[in-house]
Amino acid sequence: MSAREAILKRLRERTDGPLEAPESDFAVMTGRGWTAQERLERFERWIGSVHGEVIHVGRDDWTEALAEVLRDKGVQRLALGREHPVAAAAREALAGGDVELVAADRDIETWQREQFESVGAGLTSTGGGIAETGSLWLWPTPDEPRLLSLVPPIHIAVLDAESLEDTLHDVMARHDWAAGMPTNALLVSGPSKTADIEQTLAYGVHGPRELVVLVRHA
Repeated sequence: MSAREAILKRLRERTDGPLEAPESDFAVMTGRGWTAQERLERFERWIGSVHGEVIHVGRDDWTEALAEVLRDKGVQRLALGREHPVAAAAREALAGGDVELVAADRDIETWQREQFESVGAGLTSTGGGIAETGSLWLWPTPDEPRLLSLVPPIHIAVLDAESLEDTLHDVMARHDWAAGMPTNALLVSGPSKTADIEQTLAYGVHGPRELVVLVRHA
């Protein structure tokens, strides 16, 4: 009998009953009670404090703001999905324009060099946002792989204002992550940043140097 098997055998033959999870009090992680306006203001303040850029847009004209961002930042090639409503609307609005639309739903090995060297920005949807930390949360899919938000020098994310939650705990509870949390859930709090041994903060070393959040309002 191996050591592993011996340990499991002792656990199975416990005489004091099965192990049970202790009672947990999550009160400190929730219950902020902020209004929708307070959530939005906190989110914008915190993500802005780490160089995230927030642009408020209408539900029906957000693609016009997207086109303006791409133009102002000189983006010539935009990577995005096909199926998600955000990607579909962007494709329709930008079709025939000056920006080349690059499909992201491909095997990474077929366009890895292209993605790292010639894509100017990546566009993604978001699951929502967290007011307490100024964070976005994303659930990558084959249509919108996680590299869209991790590799291009500019990450453009579309966030619906009403999808903001107070805390990460509220997000996990509201969307029942315990029953179906994806393996690649991403939390994005500003552009990529790192600090060297001299504690000098640098942006864009290991990922996007800019994060632009288009916050859509009804």
